[in-house]
Amino acid sequence: MLSVGLTGGIGAGKSEVSRLLVECGAVLIDADRIAREVVEPGTPGLEAVVAAFGEEVLAEDGGLDRPRLGSLVFADPEKLAVLNSIVHPLVGARSRELEAAAAEDAVVVHDVPLLTENGLAPLYDVVVVVDADPATQLDRLVRLRGMSEQDARARMAAQATREQRREIADIVIDNDVPLEELRRRVKDVWAELTRRAHTSARPPRLPQE
Repeated sequence: MLSVGLTGGIGAGKSEVSRLLVECGAVLIDADRIAREVVEPGTPGLEAVVAAFGEEVLAEDGGLDRPRLGSLVFADPEKLAVLNSIVHPLVGARSRELEAAAAEDAVVVHDVPLLTENGLAPLYDVVVVVDADPATQLDRLVRLRGMSEQDARARMAAQATREQRREIADIVIDNDVPLEELRRRVKDVWAELTRRAHTSARPPRLPQE
């Protein structure tokens, strides 16, 4: 099994890359999806979030009001740290469970938005960073996700810098390109990942008599 950490700044296109890797045959463990699951109604995770931030972060149906919570934490590093201290251990435990269930020869891709920020690179055999110019990220967030420019800039500022992400990367995928070019680049990366998985799966060579 090859364990791959996939990360990138908000708006860099990491989700598209993870989708393309799944098309190639990767087993995907999506930290964002798991992060939603661990704070669903009735979970200890949601209870802890409400205890930390108050019932104002609950929606009328009893679920988490994500836009409300986001507006509280993304502009306040201390509050963001509190939220991360609640959610990240739960996400990590569930991710390990899912990886343990994967086939022995699988390429398991962990889609982890805050991999750099939380110093998680050593947990993976390979770290892949999806990179884009900050101007491209801002444009995508405003034009495609409907964020205000102020909110988009705040969310970008709350993450690691482009340089910090590239520093921990074993492989960088440039996503300032059209989709078809991105698809080609992902296929090249997949070929490299499967090569590494095959190499790491080889038994050690015995010393010659």
